[in-house]
Order: sequence, then structure tokens, then C-alpha cells
Amino acid sequence: MNQTTSETRPMAAALCMLGAMVLLGFVDNYVATIAADISVWQFLTVRAFMAVPLVWVLSKLGLGTMRPKRLWAVALRSLLIAIGMMLYFGSLAFMPIAQSLAGLFTSPIFVLLLSALVLKQKIGPWRVLAVIVGFTGILLVLGFQNGAPGWIILMPIAGGLFYALGSLATRVLCAEESTISMLAGIMSIQWAIATGALIVLTLWNPIVPDGADGFLLRGWVWPISAVFPYIAMQAVLSVFGVFLLIRAYQWGEASQVSVLEYSIMIFGPFFGWLLMGQSITPSMIGGIILIVVAGGIIAARSNE
Repeated sequence: MNQTTSETRPMAAALCMLGAMVLLGFVDNYVATIAADISVWQFLTVRAFMAVPLVWVLSKLGLGTMRPKRLWAVALRSLLIAIGMMLYFGSLAFMPIAQSLAGLFTSPIFVLLLSALVLKQKIGPWRVLAVIVGFTGILLVLGFQNGAPGWIILMPIAGGLFYALGSLATRVLCAEESTISMLAGIMSIQWAIATGALIVLTLWNPIVPDGADGFLLRGWVWPISAVFPYIAMQAVLSVFGVFLLIRAYQWGEASQVSVLEYSIMIFGPFFGWLLMGQSITPSMIGGIILIVVAGGIIAARSNE
């Protein structure tokens, strides 16, 4: 903990990022198990209840203050990221994690498009190529829905759009904010939205399909002893994963470290196959490779 953010440790940064992607790619698969018993809203509420104190511990360990410099900017950025992650988590009940991740990883493409349209930045030929390659890969991965309703496939893509908007907000509005304050903001906003949704659904009491199909419509369910260990594991490992991700960006060059972030496109589907028996078709494998290649182009040719 005595390292400063100015020190560069490429190997340590790479190992931290790979470790973060292994943890997140592993633990996100269990959202599908949680979805069989409770709602995404209860999952996020209970998860945030456990995760926020862990973020406070990270702050006390010297990774940054939880107090934002500009509350409105962090709140806006947190809202956008939180919505994106809610859409991603919600989709995990209905499709393999490979498809959910492919939808979420449309965010770099949206960032490039929004940078050109909103920020009036020029996009060079290499980044145009990255958009084409990445979009082709996403189509290949999302081409197999395994019986999921057509609109469900749009959830992680919408998540990618909101995540991209949050990324732009980070760049434009939150450049001087600590990572911990932004992480605390995301967890707090998720907590507030999920709790509000739980109250509405509990009072509304709609007809809820059985199993994972009811992930979006359930109100508060009690007891939750069957899925509580999975929620606790998700809270602890996701926060620890973000801890490693923070360290990776502190110790390494962003352009190099960000390429390794795409390794979750490998670890997530691998654990989905190993733990959940999710199928991975040759087209999905080809799409995943193209998405990783596109991420590498974007990182390596960030100004071209």
C-alpha cells in the first residue's frame, strides 16, 4: 500500500487486471443461479448492502476518498454506469454469459461513435476498422439466442450504451474524482434504484413467472437462505475484482492495461461452460476473438 499512482509496474498491473477479469468472469455466472429464486432488484439491494462497507474498507486502505469533489457529476456518472450494469445483470438470467458480455462490450464502439457525434472528435481509419471488427464479432456472439425472447437480446446492448455514456461522463466530468468515490457512487445509486423497484413491485404484486423468468418482476422474497451465499460471494469477489482493476490502472499504462480487460470475454464464457454447462459455438468463439482484436486495436491506436 505504499506504492503511489505515479509508479509503473507493468507485470504487476497485468497480473492484477487478469486476476480481476478471472474473478468477475467467474462470479457473474452465478447471477443465473440467483435469478431462479429472487429478483435482480433484491440481488442488487442485498449485494450493495454488503459491498458498500467493503468499498469503505478500500478507502481506509488508501485507495482514495469516498467523498466526491463534485457530487452532481459523480451522481450523473454513477447513474449511467449503474443502469448499464443493471441491464447487464438482468440479461444474465436469460442468456449465456458470452452473449451478455458481448452486448456489454459494445460500449467501446458506442464511446467512439459518441466521441465523434457529441465531442466532435475525429475517428481515424484504425478506429473505424476496430468498430467494424468489433461489431462483426458482437453479431456473431449474439446470433444464437437459445430461445430467449427477441427483446431480451437488446438488454446487454442497451447496457453497453449506458456504460459508454458513463465512460464519457468519467472522461469529461469526473477526471479529478477518485476511483473509490465513483465506485461508492455506483453502488449507492444501484442500492437506491433497486430498493425503489422492490417497493413498487411488492406493492404492485404482478404475476411472476417461475424460476429465472421472474428475475425482473419479483418483489421482496424471504427467506433467501438458498441464494444468500451466492450473493455474498458476488459482493465480496466483485469488490475485490474492482480492487485489482483499480490497482492495474494505477500501476500500468492505461492503453496497455485496457487490452487485458477484454480477457473477461474469455474467462466469463469459459466458466459458464465449466460451471453452468453453457454451450459455446464456433461462431461465438470467432466473435469473441474479433471483439478482443477490436479492443486491442482501439487501445493500441487510440489516436488514429
